[in-house]
Amino acid sequence: MKREIIITDDGSTTIRIPEWDENYHSTHGAIQEAKHVFIKNGLDLFQKQDSISILEIGFGTGLNAFITFLETLNKEKVNYVGVEAYPISSEEIAQMNYVSELQAAQYQVVFDKMHACDWESHQNITENFILTKRKQFFQDIEDKEQYDLIYFDAFGFPLQPELWSEAIFKKMYDALLPKGTLVTYACRSSIKNAMLSVGFSIEKLPGAPGKREMLRATKNS
Repeated sequence: MKREIIITDDGSTTIRIPEWDENYHSTHGAIQEAKHVFIKNGLDLFQKQDSISILEIGFGTGLNAFITFLETLNKEKVNYVGVEAYPISSEEIAQMNYVSELQAAQYQVVFDKMHACDWESHQNITENFILTKRKQFFQDIEDKEQYDLIYFDAFGFPLQPELWSEAIFKKMYDALLPKGTLVTYACRSSIKNAMLSVGFSIEKLPGAPGKREMLRATKNS
């Protein structure tokens, strides 16, 4: 399936799939969206913790992982697990401009290592940042009470509604530690209802530019 690199409104790159009319990130700004949804409304809740465990649903271009690395340089330990069924190519990775757009040239080696490291094994990206990339369908996730935070960044509901189902959110609920949090850019009623049905408490929050609302879900036990 053809994929092309495009520039979003904030100057950062993303991947577009013309056949699906779908993008990996918001065309209003890939970096802008990541910082708003996953950092401001997710990671920032855990500022006082010295360590954090994160599951990303849709590792994709590595943008969320790299921004998380930049935002957690002062933490003692970050355990980051990225699940991706269809990893992007090295040629596509080379065209992502996140390091320059984030003015993080000194960490180019970190971004490169995140993509070059082996899948299916724990990798020490730095002393405090451990990355595990898993090539896996989301339906096959079986983690139990392992994560403080989930970045739910799957393709949109109209394209893959099965990824936004009650069955998937039950897996997310089970994967979180008690009082853990899930954040996503989406805010469709059916998604909210699927989250509620498995036990999450839900907050509607202002969305990233170009999107009115997003959802934050908290595990109740």
